[in-house]
Amino acid sequence: MENMYDLIIVGAGPGGYVAGIRASQLGLKACIVEKEKVGGVCLNVGCIPTKKLISQAHIFESRRELKSFGIAIDTKDFDFTKVLEKTKESVETLVRGVESLLKKNKVDIVHKRAKIVNKNSVMLDDGKKIHGRNIIIATGSRPMQVPGFEFDEKKILSSTGILNQKKLPKKLIILGGGAIGCEFAHIMNAFGVNVIIVEMQDQLLPFEDEDNVTVLKDSFSKKGIEVLTSTRALSVKKTDIDVTVTVEDNKYNKIDIKADQVLCVFGRTPNTDDIGLENIGLRTDKGYISVDDNYQTAVKNVFAIGDVVGTPQLAHVASKEGEIAIEFIANKYTTSCLNYENIPSGIYCEPQVAGFGLREKKAKEENIPYRKTIFPYRGVGKAVAVNKTEGRIIILTDPKTGEILGGHIVGHEATELIHELLLAKCSELLPEDIGNMIHAHPTLSELIREGALAVLGRAIHS
Repeated sequence: MENMYDLIIVGAGPGGYVAGIRASQLGLKACIVEKEKVGGVCLNVGCIPTKKLISQAHIFESRRELKSFGIAIDTKDFDFTKVLEKTKESVETLVRGVESLLKKNKVDIVHKRAKIVNKNSVMLDDGKKIHGRNIIIATGSRPMQVPGFEFDEKKILSSTGILNQKKLPKKLIILGGGAIGCEFAHIMNAFGVNVIIVEMQDQLLPFEDEDNVTVLKDSFSKKGIEVLTSTRALSVKKTDIDVTVTVEDNKYNKIDIKADQVLCVFGRTPNTDDIGLENIGLRTDKGYISVDDNYQTAVKNVFAIGDVVGTPQLAHVASKEGEIAIEFIANKYTTSCLNYENIPSGIYCEPQVAGFGLREKKAKEENIPYRKTIFPYRGVGKAVAVNKTEGRIIILTDPKTGEILGGHIVGHEATELIHELLLAKCSELLPEDIGNMIHAHPTLSELIREGALAVLGRAIHS
């Protein structure tokens, strides 16, 4: 059959393109169909551009520290469009890099919209068909729209629309205090925007450690970011000049808040509509596709990975799921089933927040025995030397065996530091194994060693 592949991958995000490369490594002939640029949301309008913005925001914000040296910087000619240009350059560099990797691995890329017509074929929007023995759905997700808060990308922004801003607002309301909301709050505040976060749950970052989130909230408050938790948005009214959001707290008090713009980050919607699932008899649950441990759907040669399957909507999760699906298809297993308890989370505001495994709230709710150990950033010399003493590490262990059950960090470079602790857990190491290993001084990684020693009652600098 013409255009027959071992594998058709619909979507070239971090799940799809990694799956394509892994397929090539295992000897499978693969084709990726992508309607837009390779890299998906993560590379083009998500992880990468926001991290570039954060990097530039840190540079801009450093002008405040220079005042202590007697240096004043005139920012009246500051041009935010230059920031966006730098961000675009980084994105384009990485897009070219991914395209080069796919070409190097002989993975075909078709830049068209695809629709599944049967279990072995997809139809392109130009009428051509591509055939494959297997299909992987990796179509990702998009910003969730809530009735009454529909995006116009002028006054009511999505997380995609805010990246295309030519001019910074003076005041911004962020509806949603999850990872995206907190990161944009940090970015906008650093560039001088007056920011208010509205979160309907009782804390920011509802899935992170409660104590560490308190540290973040306090830090936000010191920087002038107003945080309204246990508060929900009821409506928004817009004019050519401003917007007014009516919110209600948990005591049913209603408040009107005015701003230049509103950023709505209520969550994400899986891209499973209009991709032809009905043609192969696949149904979804709230838009999500059901899969087994190998990401195989009810149609045996059709797989789904990433944001469309209801697992944590993280780029690194999608990539790993893609690898597992490919290894199953190729019958060459190198990876066991994914343990979602061992997936690290990372929020890149300042201070950063990272974690994995058991949360204290869950332990209390489910009566799981645990021991909680805390070690502060100010206890290591490097944190003091670089003026980043705000933060702490929390380690949850089994009170009988000493097994690491969870790790949570808030502070400078938390998203980098978390992995040593996670590696220890995945390798079934104990805190004493970490504590007995020499860490270079002075480094932030000494936090992990001191935290592990604290579990044993042997911390040196506390």
